Amino acid sequence: MTGIAGLLLAGGRARRMGGGDKCLRELGGKTLLARAIARLAPQVGPLLLNANGDPARFAEYGLPVMADVIEGFAGPLAGILTGLEWARENARHCHWLVSAPTDAPFLPLDLVESMKQAVDEIGADLACAMSHGRSHPVVGLWPVRLAGELREALFGEDIRKIDLWTARYRLATVEFPADPVDPFFNANRPEDIEEAERLLVASK
Repeated sequence: MTGIAGLLLAGGRARRMGGGDKCLRELGGKTLLARAIARLAPQVGPLLLNANGDPARFAEYGLPVMADVIEGFAGPLAGILTGLEWARENARHCHWLVSAPTDAPFLPLDLVESMKQAVDEIGADLACAMSHGRSHPVVGLWPVRLAGELREALFGEDIRKIDLWTARYRLATVEFPADPVDPFFNANRPEDIEEAERLLVASK
């Protein structure tokens, strides 16, 4: 959807993976980042990578890279604000931004369409994904118009949890099937990469 910008979140410290760039770990001969791009890029217009540190390490992926607008690894909500403000300035034809983590190699190919449809059906302000009855607030559809309100929540109120902020708005929660593979499986730890290798086979 050309009127919706995309945001891939890679701003964390990856402590459970032993540090470093978790999204550059390989799964089935491709990096997690490459797999996330392949799943999300066809669904959106412009796509941004949110990552802290030297952006040159992601040069081969051909994406704009932007660090958190809040210093100190403030969490995914800071990354979402970064994406919203980037879209407001650099993708003015986009009124929405969809976010997803770079450690989710099985993202749904109908993610954006399904969330936008859910928002339109009930007149919601924003949406988040769900699978197995569990919500995934970092996988969300956000209106760019809320960038200023999110900035105030982060800087003025020190809010850091996504759920605390989304509770202020009408939220559409969109359930995605988790068979044969949970589309929001996260590769957080080294053993998760092994599990993802098994799931990669199951998903073919």
